[in-house]
Amino acid sequence: MCTNTVKRETSQVHRNRKANKIFQGMASAVLIQAFFAFRRCLDMFVDFIFGLYWESKRQPIPDLLPRHRMLTESAVTLATRIRNKELTSEELVQACIERIKLVNPILNAVTDERFEDALKEARDIDKKIAEGLPKEYFDKRPFLGVPFTTKESNAISGMLNTLGILSRRHTRAENDAESVRLMRAAGAIPVAVTNVPEINKWQECRNMLFGTTCNPYHSGRTTGGSSGGEGALCAAFATPISLCSDIGGSTRMPAFFCGLFALNPTAGHTSLKGLALRSGLEPSMAAVGFVSRHCSDLAPLTAVVAGDQAPLLNLHAHVDLNTINYYYVETAGDLRVSPISSELRQAMNKVVAKLTELAPSTDKAPKPYYHKGFNYMFALWRYWMTKETDKFPKMLANNRGEVKGLVELPKKLLGMSQFTMAAILKLLDEQVMPQVNAEWAEQLTKEFSDDIISRLGERGVLLFPSAPAAAPHHATLLLRPFNFSYWGVFNVLRLPAAQVPLGLNSKGLPIGIQVVAGPRQDALCLAVAKLLEREFGGYVPPCKILE
Repeated sequence: MCTNTVKRETSQVHRNRKANKIFQGMASAVLIQAFFAFRRCLDMFVDFIFGLYWESKRQPIPDLLPRHRMLTESAVTLATRIRNKELTSEELVQACIERIKLVNPILNAVTDERFEDALKEARDIDKKIAEGLPKEYFDKRPFLGVPFTTKESNAISGMLNTLGILSRRHTRAENDAESVRLMRAAGAIPVAVTNVPEINKWQECRNMLFGTTCNPYHSGRTTGGSSGGEGALCAAFATPISLCSDIGGSTRMPAFFCGLFALNPTAGHTSLKGLALRSGLEPSMAAVGFVSRHCSDLAPLTAVVAGDQAPLLNLHAHVDLNTINYYYVETAGDLRVSPISSELRQAMNKVVAKLTELAPSTDKAPKPYYHKGFNYMFALWRYWMTKETDKFPKMLANNRGEVKGLVELPKKLLGMSQFTMAAILKLLDEQVMPQVNAEWAEQLTKEFSDDIISRLGERGVLLFPSAPAAAPHHATLLLRPFNFSYWGVFNVLRLPAAQVPLGLNSKGLPIGIQVVAGPRQDALCLAVAKLLEREFGGYVPPCKILE
């Protein structure tokens, strides 16, 4: 009798515990949804307030003139035309320079230029081509005569290399960064360098030296960071090749905000030497990549900067689209990040619907995927940034001491600081806020990485939101400092990720998604990006192309 009573009581305790867990789970879900609803309302309010100012400041960029129509073509096509003597390098470089001069007063993207030297180099190339060059010469120089620009933190010998800080205002690079050297070796001609946030560490290209770079689709909105100057020039038809880098979305973010394609290749396969003073010897979750109006440019350009590592990335591997396994995430549960807007949910739904329609069988239709690691995207990125060799407080001081956030904040409020509020907020995050638990972060990262790599394998891609919303108004990201985490999480996982444009929203701003694959499966990202380019139209110009 007593035994039965004990069993009943034990059973009741288990039922009560189970009921409590269910209740707690339901209550937690309700609270999380209530929190996200509050964030949506707050984001809408912020957009409304900032819009009252910035909407009145909007300036359209100039239309593309008929003599500059060549700038609509891909870098690969332009190189072919130069090789076939259908176009001279001088004509192309001159068009690029003229277009930069037309759009830069609105965009504020260029921080230094070498126009005359670029024209001289173009004339020398044209002379050699006219005299006759062997096939082997062109094969080793796939972008012979094509101009390119790069972010100012990517060193070009003799050009400004300020990293966006006042103490380096007169500093010029003594040598080319390795990626610049490789581009030159491929025949490309550097024309200009572009604006970055301080030490490349913010979501908007703004600093106390050169000011703010503006979005060509809406000058009152951000281009993203840290390659935002490149995103602005590329989207505005002012450069055929835009060389970037990415440690937390710095290539993909400007691509998204400016309606471009981008590839952030598998980490560890592109040299970082000469990028923001790096030696190139240290391990990093950063990579060198490109933004482009043409998806077809990304593989050959990435192959150039990957150098000897290019074969490992399988950039030119044939991909049978019928064999790809698709997975998707509609939104992440990281409470620090703004909730995904309805228009970006709709964009994801359209892509999923299209891929379902194109699937050769029901088992190849996109399937939902999730891992709890997506609930901690910023925390994981923040932890792994502590493993990077470059230290933000020291670099802000130009490696002469260390800048203190608690000192700079009151100076900023008094108008006496040499740094932006964004830089100061990052200092406070590093120096004042509690550090992420190392054991927890490393264990979760391992579980997360193992799970997603196992799921994707060699034939799988993940469709993932790019950001909570399209390009926001200038300065609003100070109130949304964690939103870059939708890009940064894949730096943590060291996976290749392509940014794919999906047209414009009702306000004329670009939208898009990310396509992610397993390590060294960069060709899968690009194959799916090309498919989506075909189905959704790809890049949409921010101006008219005049006949």
